[in-house]
Amino acid sequence: MRQVIIVRTDLNMKRGKIAAQASHAAVTAMLKTEKIAPEVVKQWLKEGQKKVVLKVSSEKELINIYKIVSKSVPAVVIRDAGRTQIAPDTVTCIGIGPWYDDILDKLTSHLKLL
Repeated sequence: MRQVIIVRTDLNMKRGKIAAQASHAAVTAMLKTEKIAPEVVKQWLKEGQKKVVLKVSSEKELINIYKIVSKSVPAVVIRDAGRTQIAPDTVTCIGIGPWYDDILDKLTSHLKLL
């Protein structure tokens, strides 16, 4: 089991902003997964909450991945409130799962680590 967070690099967010957005994605995706498959979240928590953070270079790429992934795995889109570095309602990242490693590999293994 693992959770995948995918972050846009074209926004040039600072490290702290990336950490905050990725945290929003992790929590929100976990809560969505818990509603759909609580046994998955329970097992993921027991196994140590493994996460992988990947990157994409545009909103278009991120949304395309979300559309594909969300057909079979719980996923969420994170939009920024716009109080600091970027404009309100900007899509910054997506959170996926936690879910089964083999399924996530098929959906995200083509992406590079952030």
